[in-house]
Amino acid sequence: MTSKTAAKTEAPSGPLTWRKLLHWLHEDGLVSAAAVADTTQRFGASDSRQHPLVRLGSAGLVDAKHGIDLDAEALTEWLARRSHLPYLRIDPLKVDVGRVAEVMSITYAERRRALPVQVGAREVTIATCEPFDTGWVAEIEAHTKKAVRLVVASPVDLQRFTTEFYTLSRSVRAAIKSGESSAAASFEQLVELGRSTKPLDANDQGVVQVVDWLWQYAFDQRASDIHLEPRRELGAIRFRIDGVMHTVYQMPPGVLAAMTARIKLLGRMDVVEKRRPLDGRIKTRNPKGEEVEMRLSTLPTAFGEKMVMRIFDPDAAAKKTAALGFGAHDAPRWEALIAHTHGIILVTGPTGSGKTTTLYATLKQLATDEVNVCTIEDPIEMIQPALNQTQVQPALDLGFAEGLRSLMRQDPDIIMVGEIRDLETAEMAIQAALTGHLVFSTLHTNDAASAITRLVDLGVAPYLIGATVIGVLAQRLVRTLCPSCKQPDAETNAETLHDVIKPWRLTGEMRAYKPVGCLECRMTGYRGRAGLYELLSVTEAARAAIHPLPDIAKLRTQALADGLRPLRMAGAIKVAEGLTTIEEVLRSTPAWEG
Repeated sequence: MTSKTAAKTEAPSGPLTWRKLLHWLHEDGLVSAAAVADTTQRFGASDSRQHPLVRLGSAGLVDAKHGIDLDAEALTEWLARRSHLPYLRIDPLKVDVGRVAEVMSITYAERRRALPVQVGAREVTIATCEPFDTGWVAEIEAHTKKAVRLVVASPVDLQRFTTEFYTLSRSVRAAIKSGESSAAASFEQLVELGRSTKPLDANDQGVVQVVDWLWQYAFDQRASDIHLEPRRELGAIRFRIDGVMHTVYQMPPGVLAAMTARIKLLGRMDVVEKRRPLDGRIKTRNPKGEEVEMRLSTLPTAFGEKMVMRIFDPDAAAKKTAALGFGAHDAPRWEALIAHTHGIILVTGPTGSGKTTTLYATLKQLATDEVNVCTIEDPIEMIQPALNQTQVQPALDLGFAEGLRSLMRQDPDIIMVGEIRDLETAEMAIQAALTGHLVFSTLHTNDAASAITRLVDLGVAPYLIGATVIGVLAQRLVRTLCPSCKQPDAETNAETLHDVIKPWRLTGEMRAYKPVGCLECRMTGYRGRAGLYELLSVTEAARAAIHPLPDIAKLRTQALADGLRPLRMAGAIKVAEGLTTIEEVLRSTPAWEG
C-alpha cells in the first residue's frame, strides 16, 4: 500500500479545519485543484472564529459533480455522508427541550459543539458539527448511563438552538424557584385553597422570558393556534400547524398558570377571574417586524385555566378576494354576489375553517370611500382601519342584536355581524337587509343549504329568508402538499376520483400527487392550507324551494342547476390539480346529501 492510500484510509480525528475540509472536498472530486488553491490563498491570510463549515460555506464554492452551491447546509450534509453518520436538520418541535440540560450543561455543550436532541430510556441522540472530535462521548455515557448516538447538524442550527433551548430551560427553572407549583387552582386541589401559598408572579422575569420565547417560537413554526393546557402533573403547550396539533413543551402547573396570567395581563383581561371564560386580544410583532393580531380565549378546566391564542397571519389580513383560493368557476359568482347593494350573505363552516379571513378580505375590498362599512364582532379578531368595528360586551348588555340595532342608526351601507346565534340577531339582520343594507354574517352549519334549515330552526319565517338571503358560502380548509417533496401518484386516477365524487365526473387533465415528507414540511408531506368553497346563490327558482315551505332536497337540486359545486367536488378539483390528496379531502368535507 502506498503512503498516499494509507493517508486516505486513516481515520480522521480531532476538530475540523478549513484546510482539512478543502482537502477532503478535492479528494471526493467536489471541487477542483484551482478552487482549492484560490480558497487557500483567500483564507490563508487571516484567522477566523467561524466554524470551518460556515467559513467554507461563504466562499462561493460549487459542487463540480451536481452543480449546486456548497453553502454551510450542503457542506454539513456532505460531511455527514463522509463521516458515515446520519444528517439531521434540527426540528425544535421534536426536541424534548426540558431534558436537554439533564444531559450536559450549556458550557459543556458550547465547548464540545454538541446538543442533545432526544433522550430515550437507553439512548441519547446528540447532534454535533464535529463528527471526528468525539473524546467526550465516553464522559456523557458514564454521566447519563445511556448509549450516545451521534448525528451531524449544521453549526448554524447548533449555535442557535443551543442558546434557545438552554435559555428556555433556565427561564423555566427560574420561574419554578419564584413560586410553588402547587399554587394552581384545580378542582382536585380545592381543599388546599385555604392554605397560604406563594403563587408565581405574572411579572416574574423567568415567566416574561418564557412567554416571549413562546410567541417567537410560534411565529417561527407558522403556528395558527397556541394552546396552554393545564394537566395534573405537567401542563402541555401545543401548537396547531397546518391544521394538526403538535406538543411543544411540558411545563409545571405553576409556571403554566403564571404564563396564562401574564398573557391575560397583556391582553387586558381580568387576571383574578378564573371561574368563567374570558376573551381578549393582543397585538405584537413577528421576527419580520410585521404586526400580528392574536385572539385570546380562556376556559376553566378541572386543573386550572386553559388558554388558546389564535394567531392571525398578517399576510392573510392583507389578502384580496382573488387570493383566497376560489376556483375559476366560483370566483366570478362570488364577485357578482358581493356586488349586490342589499341582502344577507352567509358564510358557514366549523371553527378554524377560514370564515374570518374570507369576510375580512371581502369587506376590505368593499370598503371604499363611497361606502360606510360597520361590524359588530365577538371579539374583534383583526383591526382593519377601513372598517368601523364594534365589540360585543355582554356585561354592558351589548350583544349582537343590541349592537346591530345601534348600527342601524349609524347610516351604514354594509354591515358585518360576527355570528347569528339566536332569533333576535337573525331578525335584526333581516330588518337591516330589508331596509337596503348589505349584511354579512356567519353560521355554524355543515354545508351551504343547511344554513337555510338553521335559520328556520332559529324561528325565522321562510318568507323572510327567501326575501333577504341572497347567497350562502360554505368553506373548509385542506392541507396542501409540500412543493419540495411531493411526487406523482400513479394510484390516483380519474376513476378513483369518480368514486369519491359520485355522481359527478371530472373532465380535463389529471395531475395527482402524493405526500412524501422532507425537512421543509417536518416529514408530514404537507405544507400550508388552501380553501374549498361551496357557493349557493339564492335565485328566483331557489326561493321557490324556501317559501312557503322549506324543501332542502329541492333547494340542493336547484342550487346544482344554478351552478353550485359541492365542497367535495371542489376538493376533487384541487386533487386533480396536484395541490392536495383524496385523504385530505375526505377528512375535511362532508358527503353530498342531495
